[in-house]
Amino acid sequence: MKIPRLRLWLAAGVAAVAGLTGTLTTTAAQAAAGCRVDYTVNNSWPGGFGANVTITNLGDPVNGWRLTWSFTAGQTITQLWNGTVSQSGSQVTVTDAGYNASIGTGGNTSFGFNGSWNGTNPVPASFALNGTTCTGGVTTSPSSSPSASPSSSPSVSPSASPSPSPSVSPSASPSNLPCDIYAAGGTPCVAAHSTTRALFRSYSGNLYQVRRSSDNTTRNIGVLTTGGTANAATQDSFCAGTSCVITVLYDQSGHGNDLWYQGSSVVPGSPQSKPATATTESLTVGGNKAYSLYINPSNSYWRDGHTTGVPTGTAPEGMYMVTSGTHVNSGCCFDYGNSETTRKADAAGAMDAINFSKQCWFGGCSGSGPWVQADLEWGLFPGGSQSWNPNQRAFTSKFVTAMLKNNGTTRFALKGANAQSGGMTTLWDGALPNGYNPMKKQGAIILGSGGDCCKPDGGANLSAGTFYEGAMVAGYPSDATENAVQANITAAGYR
Repeated sequence: MKIPRLRLWLAAGVAAVAGLTGTLTTTAAQAAAGCRVDYTVNNSWPGGFGANVTITNLGDPVNGWRLTWSFTAGQTITQLWNGTVSQSGSQVTVTDAGYNASIGTGGNTSFGFNGSWNGTNPVPASFALNGTTCTGGVTTSPSSSPSASPSSSPSVSPSASPSPSPSVSPSASPSNLPCDIYAAGGTPCVAAHSTTRALFRSYSGNLYQVRRSSDNTTRNIGVLTTGGTANAATQDSFCAGTSCVITVLYDQSGHGNDLWYQGSSVVPGSPQSKPATATTESLTVGGNKAYSLYINPSNSYWRDGHTTGVPTGTAPEGMYMVTSGTHVNSGCCFDYGNSETTRKADAAGAMDAINFSKQCWFGGCSGSGPWVQADLEWGLFPGGSQSWNPNQRAFTSKFVTAMLKNNGTTRFALKGANAQSGGMTTLWDGALPNGYNPMKKQGAIILGSGGDCCKPDGGANLSAGTFYEGAMVAGYPSDATENAVQANITAAGYR
């Protein structure tokens, strides 16, 4: 089915936009307001559709937002992420989710939703941000009563309002990092993890934490510069003369989806579960030293993110990770992605995670891997069925990019690439396996093991793998967005 791309307003073939225009009144204190809204239907099926909405603030910074609109053909929102929705008849109100309440001047935020429709699915005619209708420019309104003198209240000439700008290309800026690129494509990161570098150009926080054995104290490892690579010297100094483990990978997205090792006080685990050694593998990224998260059997990391932005149920999502084709095995299951909050194998479709391993779950595989597959629970899928996918191929390079995206109802795609050069190879882009439509995602995040692993009364991870960086996003990323992410990864200079 051809996926419609609905737009509010068209100019020279660019994305639909809406903003605010008005008059300028000269007063002692003034507040500028303005917005643009991009509304895109990115998936459609009989009786249902998925959409992404991006709000760009053109006026003064806002702290707390409310977007309203009306559906004209009986559409109903059934699930929404990165916001809170209420709907009364045709009237829809979406408010911020707390973590995305602030939008600076020129900044944007996005949310997505699944909806139902019957007959037609027209685009909403207009939007209002915090009660002000959006049509494309900026209004400066007085914070006190207007001046009585007509000459002190000149109206803005038509040229004073900025003309609507085109929607941002996923590769709009060479300084954009993976999560900037995903956000520009309308699929913002809801979790972002790395031991090697920042995944947002504005990120200046900590990447991970190490704990040394000599005195059990911990140290956070941050970045050298804002948007830069890891400060490995901090780890080297702290861990000198003793051994260190990685206790937690911090979430860079602002959602708080930190990954603690299973077996910690934060995520209790089985007696066999323990954190990964922090110093097993060093590398360079952009010429700067860094360390990997080097997973061996008994190591794994987890987070229950179902209330902090991780897609659940049939909500679409995408994800990627940079891993290695030289440190893998056939044990279950080196995964990164969406998993069960119960840490049990609950149902087909309860997981949606990248698997990178030599494991041939259903048999009949060609070669010995390692392969990029989808762990959808109750099996690792090389394509759209239990049969071997002839488009599969092994990725044996030192650094590998693996990607998975799933619209939650009908379609998923698998891709892989050398993380040092070249573009993505599409391994599968088609129907979900029988029994996995619709998906039943629970919204936890797993790294290093399968979903039914490592809880206090369970066993330990059996897999081996390497994790350098990865992110999960809300919405179904476009191929252009994923290509731009891969271009950034190759430019990062993994060596």
